[in-house]
Amino acid sequence: MLLRVRAAVAQLAAGLGAGPGAQPPAEGRGGGAGAGRGSPPPAAFCRPAFLQLTPEELRRADDHTGRAVQSPRDGRRRLPWSTGYAEVINAGKSQHNEDQACCEVVFVEQRPRPRGCLSAREGSRELDGGRKGFYFHYWALFDGHAGSGAAVMASERLHLHICEQLRELVEILQDPSPPPICLPHDTQTGSADPNQMSNVEDRGEVPNDAVPRFHLEKAVSHESLVIGAIENAFKHMDEQIERERASQHLPGGCCALAAIYLMGKFYVANAGDSRAIIIRNGEIIPMSREFTPETERQRLQFLALLRPELLGKEFTHLEFPRRIQPKELGKKMLYRDQNMNGWAYKKIEEDDLKFPLIFGEGKKARMMATIGVTRGLGDHDLKVFSSNIHIKPFLSCFPEVRVYDLTQYEHCPDDVLVLGTDGLWDVTNDEEVAAVVMEVLTSYEPNDPCRYTMVAQELVVRSRGVLKERGWRLANDKLGSGDDISVFVIPLGGPGNYT
Repeated sequence: MLLRVRAAVAQLAAGLGAGPGAQPPAEGRGGGAGAGRGSPPPAAFCRPAFLQLTPEELRRADDHTGRAVQSPRDGRRRLPWSTGYAEVINAGKSQHNEDQACCEVVFVEQRPRPRGCLSAREGSRELDGGRKGFYFHYWALFDGHAGSGAAVMASERLHLHICEQLRELVEILQDPSPPPICLPHDTQTGSADPNQMSNVEDRGEVPNDAVPRFHLEKAVSHESLVIGAIENAFKHMDEQIERERASQHLPGGCCALAAIYLMGKFYVANAGDSRAIIIRNGEIIPMSREFTPETERQRLQFLALLRPELLGKEFTHLEFPRRIQPKELGKKMLYRDQNMNGWAYKKIEEDDLKFPLIFGEGKKARMMATIGVTRGLGDHDLKVFSSNIHIKPFLSCFPEVRVYDLTQYEHCPDDVLVLGTDGLWDVTNDEEVAAVVMEVLTSYEPNDPCRYTMVAQELVVRSRGVLKERGWRLANDKLGSGDDISVFVIPLGGPGNYT
């Protein structure tokens, strides 16, 4: 145990992540605006296909020394809504850029109904030659750790899982009346005879399982159905990574930040330490929060209390301001448990000498001395260094989803949604990002479709800094971001953005 503690402390001091290196899956990028075709070998280096990089540009994108900023080029296919995007590789932290990005316009087609099955709702919109359904716009950033494999797979598949979850809701979301509490039997699974269902409804009879058991029913909104679909999509994405991690070379994990525009609303889903903000008329509106060992301390401590076997008899769920020395047994020291926001004193016991579940502060905070994020996808094989203690039970794949209703406000071309991986936010705060957005946008005409790409590029350049003798430095000579940086800038208003 002592050797593990020393190794863990050394890892914390270096500010490192956890787990071995990973390789991207053999499957190629998915279809649509954010994807291409082909099946690169497991060791292949790839960037988002919407960048349409040439082999020479791909080589420059993988250069840790020059750290050239990459964006969609003029004259190539423009991203939906004139979205701006820029990225840059890290300064040597990992072999390749472990961030991935995806931008898609996805058609959600209603599931085909078996003959004889009555529709619960009528009036679903017909598109694309008689198909019933709707479109959603999708932007997502995936910050990989211990390799880019999980990030690559998630960038190819997450929007497809969201689409699949929404297919059940096509009719319901397009009907203004409240969602039904219970759907008819799914005849596709053979659970009911559609002819019997039809006869029952024709006679005006109510099936036994539809009789209300309670006088009160919880009101469920269409918005909450979309949120639930997104949450389930993240869960299914995580399960797919678990199933395919061996065949697709996916030993690592990734944080995931996705923005979905559907029926006039933005749904921003975050699992990890990336961040999204809206800048509207100079006002900053947070659309996410980071999930780290510090921000989720109480959830982690409570799980450890309920299931102490997950700690492997080597960790304590209690938090102390510093490590406890054996000579301090019997003394009183500050502590806090899963129920506390403040601190109190307790008498130090033998069990308190174990390594704390959460150790470190800020960006160096680690759970079980191993990982600095507590939500994300993947990490199914991650263990505490030199032990058989699994980390995954403490990690959640479920995102927090925040909703922004575009129809409630009048937006101008300078109002934007900014999505960024932690490489941006580590050195740039919300106010500084907003200042850069305003500064760049005012220097371009409102109808210039390149203005949002220029904002994304400027945000990446300023966070990366300039290479000097003492490394990458910001304008104030502070240390620039040495991490991978990826940024989307999505306009909320202006000509042509809603077509």
